[in-house]
Amino acid sequence: MNQTVLLVDDEPDILQLLEIALARMNLNTLSAKTLKDAKAILETSEPDLCLTDMRLPDGNGLELVEYVQQLDRELPVAVITAHGSVEAAIDALKLGAFDFVSKPVALDKLRELVGHALNLKQSGTSESSRNLIGSSLATEQLRIKIAKVARSQAPIHIHGESGAGKEVVARLIHSSGARRAGPFIAVNCGAIPPELVESELFGHLKGSFTGAMHDKRGLFQAAEGGTLLLDEVADLPPATQVKLLRVLQEKAVRPVGSESEVSIDVRLISATHKSLSQEVRAGRFRDDLFYRINVIDIYVPPLRERREDIPELAQHVLQKVAEDNDEESKTLATDAMEVLCSADYPGNVRQLENILARAAAMADNMCIAANDLDIPSSTSTAPSDSADTDTAESTISVRIESTTDLSLVEGDLEGYMESIERHILQQAMTQYRWNKTAAAKALGVSFRSLRYRLKKLGLDD
Repeated sequence: MNQTVLLVDDEPDILQLLEIALARMNLNTLSAKTLKDAKAILETSEPDLCLTDMRLPDGNGLELVEYVQQLDRELPVAVITAHGSVEAAIDALKLGAFDFVSKPVALDKLRELVGHALNLKQSGTSESSRNLIGSSLATEQLRIKIAKVARSQAPIHIHGESGAGKEVVARLIHSSGARRAGPFIAVNCGAIPPELVESELFGHLKGSFTGAMHDKRGLFQAAEGGTLLLDEVADLPPATQVKLLRVLQEKAVRPVGSESEVSIDVRLISATHKSLSQEVRAGRFRDDLFYRINVIDIYVPPLRERREDIPELAQHVLQKVAEDNDEESKTLATDAMEVLCSADYPGNVRQLENILARAAAMADNMCIAANDLDIPSSTSTAPSDSADTDTAESTISVRIESTTDLSLVEGDLEGYMESIERHILQQAMTQYRWNKTAAAKALGVSFRSLRYRLKKLGLDD
């Protein structure tokens, strides 16, 4: 049976255009010219999608969005806004609208919107969100929010500490929504050299800059029909922030060196361990871009705020380790589980995974005991006094001085220097239990610089 779309607009020409476009997609339509008529139809019919104009003779599209929310139906509602009316579109998305399309309505954009909305019927959001491990109240609340936001196309911003599981949440939103059949692409903005960010995100044409030997599709185009996660979005250079804002407004990208834009169909999810509102106040992040990407905000709590999840997480990690090594899964003794549940985790779930992977490899028996767990004491989780910081900073100063002293040495100087730097970074990261923020502060370097050096030296894993 053909699916049905409810059209709400008081302009006959617009209604006719929409009816013809949807008929070509083999869709049935119902029409209403007022908010009152639309509500009456919803009382007697169950359309698969509602497409409403923002301005109606007896109200507006936002009221209809709220009305559908009150009906508690899984009915996606998309709104038609005036061209350039960003505020109205964002208000609709925050109220629960599935998506929006601007006047004059571009038929290709309309077809994309309708296609994604009708896919929601088969998305299975509740099943996908159950893949989030844990039964604590905090995790259950997160699970509910994932299922809810997966039913819209609104930009989402995920924030939380490093290692808490922000990318996991982003992947679950993607796999629970209408775009699940499309690609999911994640990129760490802070790991890309500033001069290459625009090329990576938006693509470039051959000859647009030195080294551009061929055309390259950017990550936005690679994520066509799916989801793009911009992790550590706060690290984007100011110039790129301006261009990203235009991408969100126009739903199109302009490759470096091109005079024309390329239309895109991508859902954007951003993430960072920083406070974007603080970055805005400090002048490091554009407030208008923050307004656009922070339509829906999701907080991923650190592991210390959901300790009840640790037993389930531990079992899941040990099973995964066993599967990866094609061996039988090891178990945790009671004393080991007690230690895990009471430990501090500045590195959150990622740190728990590392502890268990190491314990599974080193334990002599199939049952992991407390003494098999190599968990540093809580006093060394972060720099607690100036002495630790001074020691680390003096270490980095020795490296700089060594560079000067060895500048005239013949032979493989670069390799020798990299070995020194690798040793220093390994010591610092071990001391601060792979908390990059604390290690960078102690070494007197920026977070981005530390992450770049770790990646270049093969220490990022």
